[in-house]
Amino acid sequence: MNEEKEDSTYEVPIGPIHPALKEPFLIKFKLDGEEVVGADPHPGMNHRGIEFMGMHRNPMKVIPLSERICGICSIVHQHMYTTAAEHAVGIEPTNRARYIRAIMCELERIHSHVLWAGVAAHEIGFDTHLHFTWKIREEVMDLLEYITGNRVNYSMWTIGGVRRDITEDMHPKIFETLEYYEDLYEKLEEIFLNDPSIKMRTKDIGILTEEDALSLCGVGPTVRASGVKKDVRIDQPYSAYGDLDMDYVVPSRYGYEDKGDVFSKTLVRLKEVLQSISIIKQCVEKMPEGEITSEDNKAGLLNKLKNMGGEGIGRIEAPRGEAIHYVRLKEGEEDIDVWKVRASTYNNLATYGPMFMGEQIADIPIIAASIDPCIGCMDRAEITDVNTGETRTYSEEELHELSVQKTEELVDGGIE
Repeated sequence: MNEEKEDSTYEVPIGPIHPALKEPFLIKFKLDGEEVVGADPHPGMNHRGIEFMGMHRNPMKVIPLSERICGICSIVHQHMYTTAAEHAVGIEPTNRARYIRAIMCELERIHSHVLWAGVAAHEIGFDTHLHFTWKIREEVMDLLEYITGNRVNYSMWTIGGVRRDITEDMHPKIFETLEYYEDLYEKLEEIFLNDPSIKMRTKDIGILTEEDALSLCGVGPTVRASGVKKDVRIDQPYSAYGDLDMDYVVPSRYGYEDKGDVFSKTLVRLKEVLQSISIIKQCVEKMPEGEITSEDNKAGLLNKLKNMGGEGIGRIEAPRGEAIHYVRLKEGEEDIDVWKVRASTYNNLATYGPMFMGEQIADIPIIAASIDPCIGCMDRAEITDVNTGETRTYSEEELHELSVQKTEELVDGGIE
C-alpha cells in the first residue's frame, strides 16, 4: 500500500455483532472510499472451552459433547472424535457401520449446503430464496429425524460403529427424499446459477486463485471452487468412501472456469448436493449385512479405553472441508489426556485476505459468507494480559519455542 493510499484509508469494524454475521466475530476493514484495501479478522469471541471440558471426561462421555461443537456439522465432529478414539486403541468399526456412517455424513452435507445457499441469498438481499431453500431443507431434516430420532445432534455414533441401524424398511423413505432433491435440483440451479441478478452479485466477486488457495492451506468447497482437487473422501478414504464411485467436484468438470469467486463456490456446493445423492444411493445398494458395532459390551469398551494408552487422528471431509480431531489416551487414566479439534473454518479464515482485497464494501457480506464460516467450530481463546488488558500475539518463532518447552516438560514428566 503506497503512502498516498494509506493516508486516504479509514477503518470500519464489522462485528462482533452484525446482521451479516451469524455468530460473534469481528473483521476490521481498511477502506479507501468504497474499496476494501485491508481485512483483519479477529476471532476469539465465541470460545466455549469444549476441548477443556472433554479432557475432564472419560472417552465415552465425550461422544455426546463432540457433536455439540457445531449444530450443522454435528455428525462429522462425532465421526472425527470416535474415529480418533478408535485409532488410539486399535478398534475397527464393522463394515455395515462404515456404510451407515457414510450415508449419515452425506445427508448432513445436503442439509449443510442447502442451508448455506439460503444464507448466501439472504446476504445479497434475496430473502425469497432464503425461505425457499430453508423450506426444502426440511425434507432432509425429516429424514435425519426418521433415522435417528433427532433433527439436530443425532447421537448416532459410538466407538466401534453406530448406535442405530438403517434397515431395509427405511430404504423407501431414503429414496423418496433423494428423489425430492433430484426433482428440485434444476430449480436450484436456475435460481443460483442462471439468475442474472444473482450472477451480478457473485461472478468475479471474492476471487481466491488456485495459488492462494494452496499457499493458504484452504479446504473444502472454498478451494475446490479454485480448481484445487482436495477431498479427504478421495485422497485418504474412510468409512465406505473407498468402495464408491466419486470424483472431485470442481467447476471445470462441469464446463465452468475454476475461478474461485463466489459464483464458483456456489456451483461447487450445488453440484455436491447431487454427488451426495449419488453416494447415498450407492451406500444403500451396496450395504453389507452384519452388526452395526464391533463393541457391544459398553462396560468392557470403557474398561478397554481406560486401560489402553495411545493416540489417534480422525480426519474427515466435513461439508466445509477437511477437519481433524486428535485424541491421546494415557494408560490407566480414566479421562482423556489430550483432545484437540481443528475445524474447517480455522483453515479457511486465512483465505479472507486475498478474497476481500480490492472489492467493494457492499460485497463484504457475501464474501464473508462464501467460505461458510462456523465460528463456534473453530474459535480459540485470545491471550490477554490481565494487568493491561492488551491482547498478546505470538510470533511463529515464539510458538515453536513454547512447543519445544512443552515437549521437554512432558518428557521430563515421564511421557514419551
